[in-house]
Amino acid sequence: MAGLTDAQLDRYARHIVLREVGGGGQARLIGAHVVVIGAGGIGSPAIQYLAAAGIGRLTIVDDDRVDLSNLQRQTLFAEADLGLPKAERAAAAATHLNPDVNAIGEVARITSENAAGLIADADAVLDGCDNFATRLVVADAALAARIPLVSAAVTQFDGQLGVYRGWEADKPCYACVVGTAPERPGTSCAEVGVMGAMAGVMGSMAALEAIRAIVPFGEDMAGKLMIADGLTMRFRTLTVPKDPGCPRCGG
Repeated sequence: MAGLTDAQLDRYARHIVLREVGGGGQARLIGAHVVVIGAGGIGSPAIQYLAAAGIGRLTIVDDDRVDLSNLQRQTLFAEADLGLPKAERAAAAATHLNPDVNAIGEVARITSENAAGLIADADAVLDGCDNFATRLVVADAALAARIPLVSAAVTQFDGQLGVYRGWEADKPCYACVVGTAPERPGTSCAEVGVMGAMAGVMGSMAALEAIRAIVPFGEDMAGKLMIADGLTMRFRTLTVPKDPGCPRCGG
């Protein structure tokens, strides 16, 4: 079926029986390349589910090292990983989970100078980094390369998730939604805290959207922003228009 081996037919059977995926869709996942920016609280579950789904190539970009304070929410790592580069340990974990996956750890901070090279030929970019400046760099690079961007964020008990294809006439880019203002002080997870399981929820949903970008199913999330409140267990989805004055996508 669609060039899948017997082992792959067995491993991905629960995907293949989904009418919206099937053998053809699973073959597309196996042939896909997803770049994950940040192997932290959002990146950890996202990487796990992307690897389990059979994404053929995963590039994981992170310049940080595993710290004891990460283990409350960054489920890819254990105490044996303390002090080691997150990108490399995350790539090893993804390959251990699914040998079908070619996982590459890029121990680097993504910048405007290297972003284009790091996301080159990706089918989707999943951004789970923890600062606004880097998010804008990633968003600009994905927009320029016309690669769907899945952007997820979490703080305390709150999360948000969006999909951006700003090169399309009726779809906003990341800057259309969040603007270009600098990050507000006193809002980082280190300062205000984060519920670990909430990061897991948002990372898993980000993986779902990256998969949807490769094998379209259900309702397109581009042009919408999902906001999650873990304190009240309320989820709402807002429609966000393209900004006619956006300096990034030209409105």
